[in-house]
Amino acid sequence: MDDESGDAMPKDDHTAASTLTDEELRGLDAHWRAANYLAVGQIYLMDNPLLTEPLRPEHIKPRLLGHWGTSPGLNLVYTHLNRVIRNRGLDALCVWGPGHGGPAVLAGSWLDGSYSETYPDVPRDAEGMARLFRQFSFPGGVPSHVAPETPGSIHEGGELGYSLAHAYGAAFDNPELVVACVIGDGEAETGPLAASWHSDKFLDPVHDGAVLPVLHLNGYKIANPTVLSRLPEAELDALLRGYGYEPLHVSGEDPAMVHRAMAAAMDDALDRISLVQESARGEGVTERPHWPVIVLRTPKGWTGPAEVDGLPVEGTWRSHQVPLAGVRDNPAHLAQLEHWMRSYRPEELFGTDGRPAPEVLSCVPAGERRLGATPHANGGLLTRELPLPDLDAIAVPVDKPGATQHEPTRVAGTLLRQVMKDTRTRRDFRLVGPDETASNRLEAVYDVSGKAWQAAILPVDEHLERHGRVMEVLSEHLCQGWLEGYVLTGRHGLFSCYEAFVHIVDSMVSQHIKWLKTARDLPWRAPIPSLNYLLTSHVWRQDHNGFSHQDPGFVDHVLNKSPAVVRVYLPPDANTLLSVTDHVLRSRDYVNVVVAGKQPCFDWLSMDEARVHCARGAGIWEWAGSENGGEPDVVLACAGDVPTLEVLAAAQLLRRHLPELRVRVVNVVDMTRLLPHEEHPHGMTDFEYDGLFTTDKPVIFAYHGYPWLVHRLAYRRTGHANLHVRGYKESGTTTTPFDMVVRNDLDRYRLVMDVVDRVPGLAVRAAAVRQAMADERTRHAAWIRAHGADLPEVAEWVWDG
Repeated sequence: MDDESGDAMPKDDHTAASTLTDEELRGLDAHWRAANYLAVGQIYLMDNPLLTEPLRPEHIKPRLLGHWGTSPGLNLVYTHLNRVIRNRGLDALCVWGPGHGGPAVLAGSWLDGSYSETYPDVPRDAEGMARLFRQFSFPGGVPSHVAPETPGSIHEGGELGYSLAHAYGAAFDNPELVVACVIGDGEAETGPLAASWHSDKFLDPVHDGAVLPVLHLNGYKIANPTVLSRLPEAELDALLRGYGYEPLHVSGEDPAMVHRAMAAAMDDALDRISLVQESARGEGVTERPHWPVIVLRTPKGWTGPAEVDGLPVEGTWRSHQVPLAGVRDNPAHLAQLEHWMRSYRPEELFGTDGRPAPEVLSCVPAGERRLGATPHANGGLLTRELPLPDLDAIAVPVDKPGATQHEPTRVAGTLLRQVMKDTRTRRDFRLVGPDETASNRLEAVYDVSGKAWQAAILPVDEHLERHGRVMEVLSEHLCQGWLEGYVLTGRHGLFSCYEAFVHIVDSMVSQHIKWLKTARDLPWRAPIPSLNYLLTSHVWRQDHNGFSHQDPGFVDHVLNKSPAVVRVYLPPDANTLLSVTDHVLRSRDYVNVVVAGKQPCFDWLSMDEARVHCARGAGIWEWAGSENGGEPDVVLACAGDVPTLEVLAAAQLLRRHLPELRVRVVNVVDMTRLLPHEEHPHGMTDFEYDGLFTTDKPVIFAYHGYPWLVHRLAYRRTGHANLHVRGYKESGTTTTPFDMVVRNDLDRYRLVMDVVDRVPGLAVRAAAVRQAMADERTRHAAWIRAHGADLPEVAEWVWDG
């Protein structure tokens, strides 16, 4: 029976009886014990990996780093995923959410052989085990968390809050893939993770894969209990069912019982997933499915020391990191560590040569089905070139600069519509955004694809579609996480967002940039499609929403990051936006930030001119200046659509009032061009920079964002003392468009005043011009308060070039 929304009602919760044979149980337990042994060894040992002699202090690392508490649970999941992958022939990927679970995932990939295939200097034998142990959290080694260096990973361990969004992103348009996602109970307290549970309302059982969340409740964070672990089971059940999931519970501390329950839960969950997909794909069932989730309750630090120095450890927060801290200096701790490691009976698990025993590997799948070898975790191996249309067929005609106007993002929307159309069958492109696709003038994509939606659809709704590839949800965290998971598994996409609110994902983009920087240095990781932002509804045209919607600082945040990875573009009109969009969608291994307006904007460049200008990244607009082949007296520079308009209006005023003044106009599209060549691949050499901006002439730079960014980028340049930057300085309100630039001293009249102030000799000679400009600003202030609109000469301004 269905509820009123049309969603399928959840079944009664149950856990199927275990079908494990005693032999299978022994194999699973052997693999799990071997993984636990390897996890402990990585944290503690730098020698004597097989304990062929009694432990001595010199076998112990001088600095004990790592996290034991979550490792036994992660090892259990790895072991049981191996079993179902092998038995069912699954294509699977696992996202490991709990922080610093590196020992477990490294152990699993070493056991399945994928680690040694990726790193031949760490073979699957005693020598390799010693290297595996020594390199962990060791100078020149590998991090203590799951990282790009970890085979099979797409998610940085400790990147708390994003695992489930990444898992869903990986599953979108991957119909044969099962993405398991281990969610730590500490992570489950974060806002992004809480929102991520709603991703099930966007997962299409026909064209997408499946996500199997495993909520791992081991009770504690670093020093405190976790919220979900203290909820009564019925209350937690109600929460998860309210999110639309069917919980399957596995709990206990007796390994044999937990193995049987976990195997049963895995089989039950995968049976339910198969039933949902078969019903949707074969029978056309369109009701929103309720997907399974496994709730796994095991002790924190399970199988580790029960007590240390008379204090309880296993099952408490004390097992979170290194349960035995003073091993080198405390003989009792050393003896306790040896007892702990020998409790796994390593002589049964590994041969004298260190190779895993056949029983240990009895559950391990083969080839690319191994979790450490899946190509979905090395998405560049699966990436196809994106079909991009001929820009000349989309471009706006520009016979002369400034004669026509278009909304740049609406023009870009026609490009995205064609990309959506050309990827309709291959389904490897998605557009994500927080409820703003139409607001940002990109609604042309709806001609080809609706908005993904699996919940109820009412007659009043528009563009909702069960199989849509436009993703809209009012959570920037989800948009970011979905797109990261999507591109990390080899597909393409673009994130459209209001400029002020993309800051919500600052920490997420930082982690993705760090991932890319590290991955680029790993020869085995293939380049993946770039993560692309289109930031619009920007600071200068939020006059209706006001101060709360005005913040251009995301560019500053991104440009603090690795120069090898980040790119920032500010196209000044529709055709340059087309050129930049085409470029970023073709690129690999970058985070590209494109800032462009959605309001009507003058068309300055033809498509051919736009291509050349964007390829340069920064260049002189000879048609806009008045150098007349000579050396300029002043340089008017601009970056961004509104600053470009104001600079051109200022140049026009200077030509009218000071016709003898030689003015150079420079437009910057690629902000990284301002950096020295030694600091960024796109940076200009000193020779290029000096030729463009001069070494001794005043430069008045009108910039889209916070002015000090330009100073920071160019501080080492010869002419920096002559650089004067105008930009946004946190003066915003609900007002007219032109008043926004006046309030921040970025307007054309202020720019002319700056020229008069800074060109030698003009202060006296052009005092009347400066006074006239100041008077215009005064008249503007009175006019908007009287009429509620900008001055006619501003609102109706045209380029007379």
